[in-house]
Amino acid sequence: MSDIQKIPYKIYLEESEMPTSWYNLRADMKVKPAPLLNPGTGQPLTAEELSPIFCEELVKQELDDTTPFIEIPEEIKDFYKMYRPSPLVRAYFLEKKLGTPAKIYYKFEGNNTSGSHKLNSAIAQAYYAKKQGLKGVTTETGAGQWGTALSMACSYFDLDCKVFMVKVSYEQKPFRREVMRTYGASVTPSPSTSTEVGKKILEAHPGTTGSLGCAISEAVEVATKNPGYRYVLGSVLNQVLLHQSVIGLETKAALDKYGIKPDIIIGCAGGGSNLGGLIAPFMGEKLRGEADYRIIAVEPASCPSFTRGTYAYDFCDTGMICPLAKMYTLGSSFIPSANHAGGLRFHGMSSTLSQLYHDGYMEARSVEQTSVFEAAEQFARVEGILPAPESSHAIRAAIDEALKCKETGEEKTIVFGLTGTGYFDMIAYEKFNDGVMTDTIPTDEDIAASIAKLPKIN
Repeated sequence: MSDIQKIPYKIYLEESEMPTSWYNLRADMKVKPAPLLNPGTGQPLTAEELSPIFCEELVKQELDDTTPFIEIPEEIKDFYKMYRPSPLVRAYFLEKKLGTPAKIYYKFEGNNTSGSHKLNSAIAQAYYAKKQGLKGVTTETGAGQWGTALSMACSYFDLDCKVFMVKVSYEQKPFRREVMRTYGASVTPSPSTSTEVGKKILEAHPGTTGSLGCAISEAVEVATKNPGYRYVLGSVLNQVLLHQSVIGLETKAALDKYGIKPDIIIGCAGGGSNLGGLIAPFMGEKLRGEADYRIIAVEPASCPSFTRGTYAYDFCDTGMICPLAKMYTLGSSFIPSANHAGGLRFHGMSSTLSQLYHDGYMEARSVEQTSVFEAAEQFARVEGILPAPESSHAIRAAIDEALKCKETGEEKTIVFGLTGTGYFDMIAYEKFNDGVMTDTIPTDEDIAASIAKLPKIN
């Protein structure tokens, strides 16, 4: 009997098999992520200091390093059932096209209206904001997946939603902007003249295309100046990785159903939400000494925080008004080039993932934009899904690893995260198809100039 007869194209879990708790990876880390610091005092931030910025329950989740499983509230589980469990797909046609003995699987998170995995955390954060009795929330978004997801979640819970969208993506992806507005959100291109920090950024960087760091600064300012509002973030933070663990928990349950053990697990990396969620239970096994996996983070060569950044305390935002996080960073003043993977244009990386990378539990590589779109096109033509530019970084690495197996004859099992679809990214695909897409890689001097401005922490 062939594999195609033994293992279906799509492995689905039943509703009864969905996770009932999020998995807190930090509970199994021997070396915990470094705490967030107050930029004024240099001391670890307390719950009381974080509460004016984040929802109270989310603050508890952010600071919890010891509880391995946190129960998912019933109302969130009910919402999840509208689009979860998501399928784990065997990429039979890609395997055949590559002529590889490798077995390739991808966890597809694009089967909801927001088009990506971001809804997993958006609905949780909106739920806790509503439970607290807040009027609304503010946020940033890069390519627009997070803003779209949050606008959907806020609509569901009848919350006001103010989104600051990175200017280059606001211009490149007008239709994703309109989806947000359809769900009731207000969308402002960032940096803008509507905030004090936005004005300062524009003064320092005239004509800038913006970055996630800029948009974060503006969203935090608006949240802290408007009573009844809190700021919510789509990546980087511990709480977000916690919510996204449903991806990895479902992936592992689906693999276990057929007795499949992956050798390599691959995820794209910008701030860390998708990667952290996908690898969570597998990394947990690795930390506990129960199993071993090769885990690969893939980032854009234009914004290489893991592969060329410095492990240090830095501001999470360009305006330098947010807490300090210890992470792999290119410096908060680093403005990435206007590449098309807007969701990966962040200068730093999750503190949790940074600690794991620093301790040698995972590896990282950077890939150039044109190479990423070559992989995206190859995948789309044989697997029938047009992938998001962000997801396509993982596809690039998965194809490369499968081709290595072709050379060596090794039958490795590769799992990667397909975070979402690219149907609102057609300007990027147009540039690739027209042969005018370029690769921009920062120089050592560019990065060094930004790193030189890192805050001095004793």
